[in-house]
Amino acid sequence: MPNVSSSGPPMAASPLTRAVLEIDEYAAGLGWDQPARLFALVDTVRLRSQEPGLASQLGLDSGEAAAPLTPVEQDEIPAGTPLDEFLGTIAWPDAVAGCALTVERLMLPPSAEADVPVGLDDTALTKWVAEHPDRQEVRMTVAVLRDGTRESALRLRAKDSPNEVLTGAGLVPGLAEALTATFEA
Repeated sequence: MPNVSSSGPPMAASPLTRAVLEIDEYAAGLGWDQPARLFALVDTVRLRSQEPGLASQLGLDSGEAAAPLTPVEQDEIPAGTPLDEFLGTIAWPDAVAGCALTVERLMLPPSAEADVPVGLDDTALTKWVAEHPDRQEVRMTVAVLRDGTRESALRLRAKDSPNEVLTGAGLVPGLAEALTATFEA
């Protein structure tokens, strides 16, 4: 069953999965080779009542049924800043119910793990992966809520279709943990 209805919005069982698929669809519309993007996830009903101007800018004042969570894209992640260092600087206000990040990476199949040369530094390892014949370009969208709930979507560049997006809570555990840490004071 496809993740996108014929009219466009993502179909999903949970609000967090729907938000992840909405962000994945947005990122797909921008194309590949994009920088990482960070999103605050806010309660749509609360947003409409407390920030009607912002809700209007986001098209949430039309009276139509809206998704329970609204992704709000944040400022660009500073170029050249390692993602883990950047995430360590984030503190979210109480109005933010969760957050999400979309990022592109190269991945190798598990079978390539045995071939990784020993003793490579980060730069050499990155080069080795980039030149590996079995590498896959992937866009990962990971979201977490304050209560620890998490969801992820993976889209391979080779299978760039809404029908080929893989979702699951445990697909990118390290990134989910890093995002969860942004809510710890």
